[in-house]
Amino acid sequence: MKIYDGQNLRNVALVGHGGSGKTQLVSALLFAAGMVNRLGKVDDGTSVTDYDEEEIQRKFTVSASLAYAEWGKTKINFIDTPGYNIFLHETEAALLAADAALVLVHGVAGVEVQTEKTWGFAEKHALPRLLVVNQMDRDRASLERSLESLRAAFGRSVVPIQLPLGEEKSFRGAIDLVKMKAHSYDPNGPGKATETEIPAEYADAAQKAHETLIEMVAEGNDKLLEEFFEKGTIPVEDLVPGLQQAIAERRIYPVAVSAGLPIIGSSGLLDAIVDYLPSPVARGKVQGVDHAGGSPVERKVADDQPVSAYVFKTVADPFAGRVSYFKVMSGVVKNDAVLTNFNRGTTEKLAHIAVMQGKTQSPIPELRAGDIGAVAKLKETLTGDTLGDKAAPIQYPAVQLAEPAISFAIEAKSRGDEDKLSSAIHRMLEEDLLLRFSRDPQTKEFLISGSGQQHVEVAVSKLRRRFHVEVTLKAPKVPYRETIRAKAEAQGKHKKQTGGHGQYGDCWIKMEPLVRGSGFEFVNDIFGGAIPRNFIPAVEKGIVEAAAKGYLAGYPVVDFRVILFDGSYHDVDSSEMAFKLAGSKAFKKSMEQAKPCLLEPVMNVEITVPENYAGDIMGNLNGRRGRVQGMDSKSGSTVVKAQVPLAEMLSYASDLTSMTQGRGSYSMEYDHYDVVPQQIADKVVAAARAAGVGKEEEEE
Repeated sequence: MKIYDGQNLRNVALVGHGGSGKTQLVSALLFAAGMVNRLGKVDDGTSVTDYDEEEIQRKFTVSASLAYAEWGKTKINFIDTPGYNIFLHETEAALLAADAALVLVHGVAGVEVQTEKTWGFAEKHALPRLLVVNQMDRDRASLERSLESLRAAFGRSVVPIQLPLGEEKSFRGAIDLVKMKAHSYDPNGPGKATETEIPAEYADAAQKAHETLIEMVAEGNDKLLEEFFEKGTIPVEDLVPGLQQAIAERRIYPVAVSAGLPIIGSSGLLDAIVDYLPSPVARGKVQGVDHAGGSPVERKVADDQPVSAYVFKTVADPFAGRVSYFKVMSGVVKNDAVLTNFNRGTTEKLAHIAVMQGKTQSPIPELRAGDIGAVAKLKETLTGDTLGDKAAPIQYPAVQLAEPAISFAIEAKSRGDEDKLSSAIHRMLEEDLLLRFSRDPQTKEFLISGSGQQHVEVAVSKLRRRFHVEVTLKAPKVPYRETIRAKAEAQGKHKKQTGGHGQYGDCWIKMEPLVRGSGFEFVNDIFGGAIPRNFIPAVEKGIVEAAAKGYLAGYPVVDFRVILFDGSYHDVDSSEMAFKLAGSKAFKKSMEQAKPCLLEPVMNVEITVPENYAGDIMGNLNGRRGRVQGMDSKSGSTVVKAQVPLAEMLSYASDLTSMTQGRGSYSMEYDHYDVVPQQIADKVVAAARAAGVGKEEEEE
């Protein structure tokens, strides 16, 4: 494998809505560049970048993957990313390794929901973009309609650098509007273009589009503007660097055309990536912080700088172990280099660095500033970590991901699976930053959380296929709590006489409600030694343990105060155990009078939907006992803020998808506990009694 300098590298992430043809296009570009000897196809499960069993079966990308093409003197690193909403966290994390984005738009559908979302990611990370209207060979594909859709979404800076030769079934190539030449292809051929003059029927349209391109390039460049006014045009030798600059400054978003499966437009697209998109070196400096003090540090993307690398993805391979994908931000990473992990303060040896062609690793002796590679079996390094020269510390910011939106209870199917579950899930969490695994301390269930139901299902499927762990998913239990709404007073007396020492404990308590969120308060109001001081903690312990088991439905009792004000004891028979049992009995008797009720967690929910769905969303939230707090408009979308009980949100992810055709997204976080309406509380209590939990425990 040849070693490339930074100026001869292009790091390009393919982003766009699911189904726009990103994975198939990567396969076509690799085939056209001669990197593979046959065209990989998504439908056959043979594409280079969708190699995971889940991706082959589902026929869409689940996680970002790498491939590279050598084109002329340049190496192009492709990052193929997911396009479906629930896997977009993978897309954003991968963009940290890219220097430009190839935004794919379906030639029939135009701009779709995730096109806008991924565009937003590229905007957030200040990436230059090249738009590709793909699948131009499909029925009803149209560049004109696609351009209207693109300009409506992203403004007048969207300008074609290619026009299609034919559309739909007659699509056979592209007109290069910079060099004013036609490139025609053999459908299902090798992906290499034949250059010809522009056919007469396209000459007028091409000339007009060429002039529009020149005007847009000259608009932000005083020198080119003068040349344009003097000559009425800009020659190619000045237009190319002018276009490069306009793209790098994000003044222009050029549009190319292609069709992945018949391999039309491939060589022209490779040329455009090399000619117009910036190299990592051209992007100048990278920003980080000094890991010790947190003060800002700049590092030039150059081979002569101290070495630093950012790990943007981790793959949990059952055979090779942990494989870390990294980008060399500065300096040169050599094989067997020993680098410091600045996030964790440990050292790592990078044995056997490689470049990735899908799942295939090709060893390489070194990677220079700006290049992307992989290394297996780093001990402690995870996604988002920075490795580098100990003498020149720098830490690059990791991507900030949203919180998971949905949780399921997860249970191993057998004892053998139980033993393997923890380590298998731990490895999955290293690979997928948005997965969470936790144990609910109240319901005692293990929970797996992700961005949507399909995300969690894919994780479970990977557990089975990769790690041979069989699990079942269930809807999680809602962590209800119980509280009181009235004051109460009761005696708890435990008296038992057996041979020898008996048991005697007697206490009087008052119970009163506290404000929501106060927890539990114990007040010792004993006078005159009615209960010896050493037995008072036992009374409190008995009350705490009984409260943890609940009264109505087995949920913990919270937000109440207990005042211990009287009692009696026996010199011989009293013990800590006796007073603990007395405290427990006093609690249960008080609960009978204290008007107990159920509490449920209420979540702050934020839902983002296109404006025309806002009415449906509000109506649906009202049906879920939600209280709408407000609405904001944000770039064509409406953000609805509401408070909704968690019990009503367990199935919301799939309902929102069907209500908005996948255009909506939501996030939620815990806010407070509130009283459950009596009608619903009765059902919860009845279900708990049926399961043998609740008041019956008193009969123990």
